[in-house]
Amino acid sequence: MAALIVDAEYLKEIDKARRELRALIAKKNCAPIMLRLAWHDAGTYDAESKTGGPNGSIRNEAEYSHGANSGLKIALDLCEDVKTKHPKISYADLYQLAGVVAVEVTGGPDISFVPGRKDSNACTDEGRLPDANQGSKHLKDVFHRMGLSDKDIVALSGAHTLGMAHPERSGFDGQWTQDPLKFDNSYFVELLKEDESDGLLKLSTDKSLLEVPEFRQYVELYAKEEDAFFRDYAESHKKLSELGFTPTSTVTMAITDCTSLAHTAVGVAVAAAVVAFSYFYEIRRKMK
Repeated sequence: MAALIVDAEYLKEIDKARRELRALIAKKNCAPIMLRLAWHDAGTYDAESKTGGPNGSIRNEAEYSHGANSGLKIALDLCEDVKTKHPKISYADLYQLAGVVAVEVTGGPDISFVPGRKDSNACTDEGRLPDANQGSKHLKDVFHRMGLSDKDIVALSGAHTLGMAHPERSGFDGQWTQDPLKFDNSYFVELLKEDESDGLLKLSTDKSLLEVPEFRQYVELYAKEEDAFFRDYAESHKKLSELGFTPTSTVTMAITDCTSLAHTAVGVAVAAAVVAFSYFYEIRRKMK
């Protein structure tokens, strides 16, 4: 497999792919399944063995045919349309970018995205992803195996604000919130309600977030303060999307330079507008 070179051209392709994904997700209303794809590609990571993680391996039938990945072929095919237009981008980067864009276009926080993930054909064995029928110990085992914290577990669980469960894929049916296409803190608000007569979904893993204090403290915080949830979610999502991936200093510097240039351009434009406004204001004043 050819070496992945993240240069100025690659960064341009990432920007173009981001725009393609925004349009695609808005048109197809497919944010939930795109986010699920990004998560399931990344969520196989094992910090001890340094295997799995966001490496694009989920595109292989041996992995997307896992029971936990049922239905994700839909998202893979949608991403393939973008990949065809931007073949230089790795699948690993494309899937994680799709997850970032899915959160952003549904009203969620901006998530820092650094490209450079390399594709792999090495698929992990089934069983590394969370099992919705389990409880808090299982969640800790799975997420701690990845190298994530208790706070990450709760923050990332909040992404259930998007989408719904389909019985033909997971065996469960229903949505977690009233608006499954809006990213907000309503997952936590609904979770704290004792009345389940509204028909919203609460799985065993959801309920387990209320059963141990190290989880519940964050549920209560995020239900009360959406800004706190958005801040922590963006941080946890970034960590998940970079498991086993260390961006090179060259890539980080290139992105910083591009951001600085963009900010400088905006600053210059604003300054020019202010000068122009002042000039025309002065002319009008003298004409009176």
